[in-house]
Amino acid sequence: MRDGHQAPQASAVDRAAEAQKATWVSVVVNLALTVAQLVVGWLAHSQSLIAHGLHSFSDLLSDFLVIWASRQSALPADRAHPYGHGRVETAATLALGISLVLIGAGILWDSGLRLQHSESLPVIEMMAFWIAVLTVVAKEGLYRYLIRVAEKQRSQLLTANALHTRADAASALVVVVGIGGALLGWGFLDLLAAVLMGFMILRMGASLAWGAIKELIDTGLEETQVEAIRATLRATPGVLGLHELRTRRMAHQVLVDAHVQVSPRISVSEGHRIAESARARVLREHAEVLDVLVHIDPEDDVDPDVGALRLPGREALLPMLVPLLVGLPAPEKVVLHYLKGRIEVDLYFEQSCFASAEAMRQAESLLATRLRELPMVCTLRLNCFNAP
Repeated sequence: MRDGHQAPQASAVDRAAEAQKATWVSVVVNLALTVAQLVVGWLAHSQSLIAHGLHSFSDLLSDFLVIWASRQSALPADRAHPYGHGRVETAATLALGISLVLIGAGILWDSGLRLQHSESLPVIEMMAFWIAVLTVVAKEGLYRYLIRVAEKQRSQLLTANALHTRADAASALVVVVGIGGALLGWGFLDLLAAVLMGFMILRMGASLAWGAIKELIDTGLEETQVEAIRATLRATPGVLGLHELRTRRMAHQVLVDAHVQVSPRISVSEGHRIAESARARVLREHAEVLDVLVHIDPEDDVDPDVGALRLPGREALLPMLVPLLVGLPAPEKVVLHYLKGRIEVDLYFEQSCFASAEAMRQAESLLATRLRELPMVCTLRLNCFNAP
């Protein structure tokens, strides 16, 4: 068992190391851009460049958030967290989304106030334009690097950080246009660029936060993904039907619960093997699935009113059968089948208990008459076997 857990754990550690390496690259780039944008934006009198500098500073904070979350999510499962720590990424994504909403709203508010007094805006200098161009190039390059790592690891948090960087590149392009227009004499364009950038940041933050919230409330996968998993389960040998399938995300991975129908006459161990085969097939064919819980059903029990729970269990039923078996030897084994809202009973006797096959048939006829006293039992069969 110990060897079977080594590979996933090592994989989680490698994944965390790669995520942190990519994030540290993002930290260096964002730190340099933040300092350049804030300093040059202040010296060159560009509100849109200062706003973008504040956004880059938020990127810096989010990078540290990613580093912390990736370390936490790589921790192995424990007693307090039996499914692992993957939801740490989800919580961090939610925090990142909320922070972007607040930053975007703040930029919109400040830019709106300044637009009311656009006639008193100071002249923007050329240096702001070149820093804005440099920001576009640097952010786009960083996005392409981060999204490759995110797709490789199927990490929602790294994808969020990469999309955040792409939004930075787009908003920096808006800043370039705004500063360029201001340099040509339309000073209000710099503030309009800041307003548009604030809206883009707010929208991106709301999208990330909503995605994290949906995961935290266990929203299922998209229908196409669910159907693919459903088809894999149905294709498992021994599976006769599938009447309940539930999915939910945990960061970059997926958890699946399934109710599969098998033949009601097979043994418990064979039903267990079919369940394990179905689980292994899903894990093999769907790389994003972390675990599958397979519940075995002998029939389609979607309707709770037809369920076996309203029927008596073995400990209550066997005493009820005693009056019906008066005159017969004690059976060696009693097998119960709970099907279609009633109970089928198989009684097993040694061959020597009955003088002939005719004697056994007469006993069955007698039991069929007595069964009227137990309407919950639909069938009572006698079976003989040769003692070893």
